[in-house]
Amino acid sequence: MTGFPIERPRRLRRSPALRRQVAETRLDPAAFVLPVFVVPGEGVLREIASMPGHQQRSVDEVVPLAEEAESLGVGGMIFFGIPARKDDRGTSAWDPEGPVPRAIAAVKRHAPDLVVWADVCLCEYTSHGHCGVVVGDVVDNDATLPLLAKAAVAYADAGADVVAPSDMMDGRVGAIREALDDAGHTDVAICSYSVKYASAFYGPFRDAAESAPAFGDRRTHQMDPPNVREARREVRLDVLEGADIVMVKPAGPYLDVISEVRDLVDLPVAAYQVSGEYSMIRAAAERGWIDGDRVMLESLTGIVRAGADIVLTYFAVDAARALGGDR
Repeated sequence: MTGFPIERPRRLRRSPALRRQVAETRLDPAAFVLPVFVVPGEGVLREIASMPGHQQRSVDEVVPLAEEAESLGVGGMIFFGIPARKDDRGTSAWDPEGPVPRAIAAVKRHAPDLVVWADVCLCEYTSHGHCGVVVGDVVDNDATLPLLAKAAVAYADAGADVVAPSDMMDGRVGAIREALDDAGHTDVAICSYSVKYASAFYGPFRDAAESAPAFGDRRTHQMDPPNVREARREVRLDVLEGADIVMVKPAGPYLDVISEVRDLVDLPVAAYQVSGEYSMIRAAAERGWIDGDRVMLESLTGIVRAGADIVLTYFAVDAARALGGDR
């Protein structure tokens, strides 16, 4: 006989212990990477209104957060810098005394078990807010590549384990790999934002990173949301250029794309649960419309179930605590 009453799937759901034991997808804080916004100065802890629970932090304020994340088993941190000075080429991006190199070095000293990532893009550093060199009203792809490479080398010099180009310029993975190798950083990994959509979910991030474009938008280089075949093409190109990890961004609205990329490559796949995803959950929870912790964990489970090995998420510390906390 098959079927009911012999088959009773509910048998394996009847207790929390049974549900844990047969779970097909498991969340591990080691897979989480916490985005952090670093600013110049000391003692700076500036709340980000559109991202409750997150702040712009000076390097000295990054250290206790890193120590807390490490104690909870969080896998890593990725740094975004807000410099003291911006110009049309984003030259502060490779300043060795800038906020990101200083944060990298500090975290390597104080929280050595964290994997330290550095985002590589010029949008936080340019006076016009675009991701590269602007000629007229167009971002010049090829003129931008050596600048991104200089920034990546600066972060590697400071001790970054992973550099993560998010600019979506064609050829930037190859340019960064060559520059890293020439500088003796053959062991520094590249996580390419291979599939980064021109998404409406980035609004709070642009507040936090002070990186909104002064004119136009980023649709000439970030991907068009309807496209998935194009995503496969972008991933293949980045793998050929030397990417060690490939990323899909945003995560929640693009679970199908994460699954496609997982099936396409044998490299680790990262997904970025972006600021808009985080802020929507936090806002609804603050109003009592949802159980914030349950929705947080359910959203992360969906991303991992879709195929992500690594999740960049603003919930990293909260989720790690909810999953069991201190090691």
